[in-house]
Amino acid sequence: MAEREIGFGVLGLGMGQHHARAVTDVEGARLIAVCDHDPTRCDPVAEQYGVKGYHAFADLLADPEVEVVSIATESGTHMDRGLEAVAAGKHLLVEKPVDVRPERVRMLIDGVGAAGVKAAAVFQSRTTPLNKRVKEALDSGRLGRLIGIHALLPWYRAQSYYQGPHGEWKGTWDLDGGGSLANQGVHTVDLVQWFGGRVKSVFGQFGTFAHEIESEDASSAVLRFENGAIATITTTTCAYPGLPQFITIFGDRGTIQKEDETLRTWTMVDETEEDAKVRAYYGPRDGAEGSAIASDPMAVGAAGHHAHIKDLCQAILEDRDPEVTLESALHAVEIFNAIFESGRTGKEVTLA
Repeated sequence: MAEREIGFGVLGLGMGQHHARAVTDVEGARLIAVCDHDPTRCDPVAEQYGVKGYHAFADLLADPEVEVVSIATESGTHMDRGLEAVAAGKHLLVEKPVDVRPERVRMLIDGVGAAGVKAAAVFQSRTTPLNKRVKEALDSGRLGRLIGIHALLPWYRAQSYYQGPHGEWKGTWDLDGGGSLANQGVHTVDLVQWFGGRVKSVFGQFGTFAHEIESEDASSAVLRFENGAIATITTTTCAYPGLPQFITIFGDRGTIQKEDETLRTWTMVDETEEDAKVRAYYGPRDGAEGSAIASDPMAVGAAGHHAHIKDLCQAILEDRDPEVTLESALHAVEIFNAIFESGRTGKEVTLA
């Protein structure tokens, strides 16, 4: 039983609809209000959950029952809205990416530190049981010396995704940070660095092939980790009808391959009884194939946010850092910006 309920307000009711749903599902969290400048988005969600609906962010910040602001606005506005929230003494849950430029993420980190509040970043891929199991295997040395991590995100988005009053910011440099890499692919970028460690340098290429957008809809990059291992990342929103994310990880003592949340390969030189259990539990199951999010952005659902919300509530009550801090989410933003810089200059880019 939670010590008390933590009050949440959700800003931005595109992806924020999932935040609102997730808050109502988590014991110890209570949805107080939702906020969107568009009444046609705000009012139905407020009515659905029986909570207050604000059309102005200042009104949400003035609500004393709101302790945490969940920010799900355009990516390039996260720093600005976050700084306003922490100035009002609110804790933060920030949708991915934390912002679109590393310097903006650092400014928000500084603001959070100065305000003495808690702030968590949404990278729900880190919270899934299979990804946690993969991380444990890597950290414990089961794969031996890490050699390579190779990730492919062959998703699809129709042109309509980038159009309309709530779509025109997508695929722009200032508000989306890019296209398939900065928006859809940032979860994959984060997983690769979470699994492999800090990235030392990148060499990337990108282009726009099937959409009328400002930024890219396909990218490929080679990464060199500080530990010497090599990674590749390919993202696109051109791969009709949308296919699952594939990640292959191998060292000199074993290989892991996964397709979304389905394990395809888990083979170690030092085989144990537990390895067979892992394959049986996380391997293919009837009816579990496919990934709707590969073609439908709203199919992400609310379940992936549960762990973040529960952890943030406990972090507030226990006065500790959340599991996914803004600092830990910064490196993914550094990586995709370096890939774009490399693509523009044609040169390898070294990360600080």
